[in-house]
Amino acid sequence: MFSPYTMHFSFDSEHKPVVALGLQREEPDGFVWGGAVFDNSFGQPSAYAFGGKRFYDWTPWKPVFAELTAGLLYGYTGQYRNKVPLNYKGFSPGAVAGIGWQFSRTIAAQINLLGTSAVMLQLSVDLN
Repeated sequence: MFSPYTMHFSFDSEHKPVVALGLQREEPDGFVWGGAVFDNSFGQPSAYAFGGKRFYDWTPWKPVFAELTAGLLYGYTGQYRNKVPLNYKGFSPGAVAGIGWQFSRTIAAQINLLGTSAVMLQLSVDLN
């Protein structure tokens, strides 16, 4: 997966562009797990390790899917440690909700909600 763009809900002059790169595996039952690396909104190296579920066939449009993941976030340290809740030495819980469109068997796009902070555009290529 690749995320070229993140839009924050509120302006902060310290925000920097966020680009993420990750790997995710989807099991036949829709369970997903994986991880992503990125520089967070304040330019700090960060990572997200997660598990979750992808949901299909919940709308009349077959290409639409939803995804929920939760996991461990690392990277908000120093003066930015309070920018994420329950942070302990840079580690905090994380959760992402997304809705996507499967363009083909191997190509998908997704919009992810990053808590109450931002939305992220994600592009995915299936390596199977």
